[in-house]
Amino acid sequence: MRPAQRHTRTALLGLALFATALLSHAQQGVTTLGVQLKPVIPVSYFDPTITLERQHLNGRISLDGGFSFGMNVRIGLSKMLSLETGLGQIQRRYSFSLANDTSGYAESSEVRYVGYELPVALLVYLRLGEKSYMNVALGLSADFYPGDVQRDLEDGRIYIFRNRWAQLGALGNVGVEFRTEKSGILYVGATFHRPFTPMATADLSYYDRANGFFPYTMRGSLSGAYLTVDLRYYFHEDPERIRRKQK
Repeated sequence: MRPAQRHTRTALLGLALFATALLSHAQQGVTTLGVQLKPVIPVSYFDPTITLERQHLNGRISLDGGFSFGMNVRIGLSKMLSLETGLGQIQRRYSFSLANDTSGYAESSEVRYVGYELPVALLVYLRLGEKSYMNVALGLSADFYPGDVQRDLEDGRIYIFRNRWAQLGALGNVGVEFRTEKSGILYVGATFHRPFTPMATADLSYYDRANGFFPYTMRGSLSGAYLTVDLRYYFHEDPERIRRKQK
């Protein structure tokens, strides 16, 4: 095993143990379960379009969007602090194009790349009104990638292969929530997620028909960074009921 992989696996194991420890002490405060849907907003500043070139060939790969969904667990530490963890799936949608300026060939298509995320973040609240709060969260995420993906064209192909089966990333979140007395919490916000190292490597290949379909390949890195709009719902949890359980 390479040193980078050993360090990554050690860090991921520590993060998983930390999340388990948090859940095991959840009875010290209010633990709230939630579900989330997060459409990915393509922003070129965070994940710029990749332009690839070699003699007589050029290609482009860009993040067009995607979505994330999953569950959240919020562990209350105080009136102003909580810890959040959970598990989610992220699907990134990339568009790509390939052109050969000698044969006149040009084609484009889309490909999806799937990953899974296990975040741990510290959440700070700021009260805005009687039932409304603004919050900011910072933390880490363990990102997992199940495999590679490819998309074939008439005379070309894109192949995206993971750099590691798992890696760490940083995340930041800001949002506003409205707390009801009996119907749970409604939340709207935004999250920025950035892996510490490039998520994957993309090969864009052209197959030359006149030369026995010999492949000419261009290579680039996909950062995996993204911005989302967060829509969440947290189920109602009665603090009095939790306190009665603890007695």
